[in-house]
Amino acid sequence: MTIEIAGSWKKAQIDSYLGSITLPIRLSCVAPDGFPRVVSLWFLYREDKFYCVTHQSAKLVNLLKHDNRVGFELASDNPPYRGVRGQGIATMSALGEDPALQQLLQRYVGDLDSDFSRWLLSRSEDELIISIAPHRLFSWDYRQRMADVV
Repeated sequence: MTIEIAGSWKKAQIDSYLGSITLPIRLSCVAPDGFPRVVSLWFLYREDKFYCVTHQSAKLVNLLKHDNRVGFELASDNPPYRGVRGQGIATMSALGEDPALQQLLQRYVGDLDSDFSRWLLSRSEDELIISIAPHRLFSWDYRQRMADVV
């Protein structure tokens, strides 16, 4: 599948940004009542897909079963503003032996030995991996025009 790229960055710059940031992905989906919902999740970006992990009892699971089309944004709230947003299709499967949960903990917590990490790992058999295949990626980068703001 081809990803439509727009905005100020080329694909390589988008890949570099997504591989280096430790911000959560803001994931939006549409609920059965027609209103959007936004959920922040830890993510990994590899091989042109986003990977997140959530518990099978999370409300997000039912939302994605209802409609697997998603929007997303990855950007800091602090100037100078830059980031990536887009749309894609989410699929879910059992986490199983996928190392995504351990990789997410290393990336966002820093280790697997904290009480929090051990608690999340103890529930791994009930976790699902959410794969998001982006259709569109749009980037923006205001660092140059906001140079005197920072």
